[in-house]
Amino acid sequence: MHVKKGDKIQVISGKDKGKQGEILEAYPKKERVLVEGINIIKKHAKPSQDNPQGGILNREASIHVSNVMPIDPKSGEPTRVGFEVRDGKKVRIAKKSGEALDK
Repeated sequence: MHVKKGDKIQVISGKDKGKQGEILEAYPKKERVLVEGINIIKKHAKPSQDNPQGGILNREASIHVSNVMPIDPKSGEPTRVGFEVRDGKKVRIAKKSGEALDK
């Protein structure tokens, strides 16, 4: 996948197009990511020990990885991802600026 947990991303299609957030979880086998504040759904919860009140909860649902692009650390715009070998390690780079996306 071209993105991973902790990346700052921008949504490029769907109902949340243009919004930015951080990836909370990545599911490579399903090709989906969970992004902070994106794709909010309403979940009906029965009362439980954790939530004695129950009710309707707002939470994030996963979105397909093709609908997100990482944000270029230099310009702050969405960018495509390339791969390079630097110092013997495979590193993700931003196509717009050439900056490394991996810390």
